This record gives sequence, structure tokens and C-alpha cells, in this order.
Amino acid sequence: MLLEIITPDKKVFSGEVKLIKVPGSKGSFEILKNHAPIISMLDKGTIKIVDLNDEEQFFEINGGVIENKGNRIIVLAESV
Repeated sequence: MLLEIITPDKKVFSGEVKLIKVPGSKGSFEILKNHAPIISMLDKGTIKIVDLNDEEQFFEINGGVIENKGNRIIVLAESV
């Protein structure tokens, strides 16, 4: 899956991932390959990503929006 994490200032992350876990406005959730299309508001919290080498990265955000469609994920974060 192609993931991009973008703030108003810059692109924070761009690359292929196996999994992303985000702080949704109604609770955290994960997106894996072939997940159904979704758009959701994000709360303040931690984004966890697992890349193709099974390495984990974490990003603290202050809220935003996530969109997933066709294994392409875009996170528009207020700040990271």
C-alpha cells in the first residue's frame, strides 16, 4: 500500500507500508492491504506504520483526516 502523510507545511512520509494504525475520532483502527475504501476524521494521537521490512515508525499528530482507496492512503495531518 502506498502511504503519504502530509501536513500544511511538508510531506512527512511517503512509501510502501504493510499496515497503518491511526487514532480515529471514534477509536483507533488499522488499515491493511485491500481494506474497503474509507474516509475518517483523526483525533490527536499516534500513527503507527509497519513498512515492508517489518520496521515500525511512529508519528504524533494533532488531528486530521485519512482517506484510503485502492491501496493508496493519504493522511492529512494538522501537525506532526
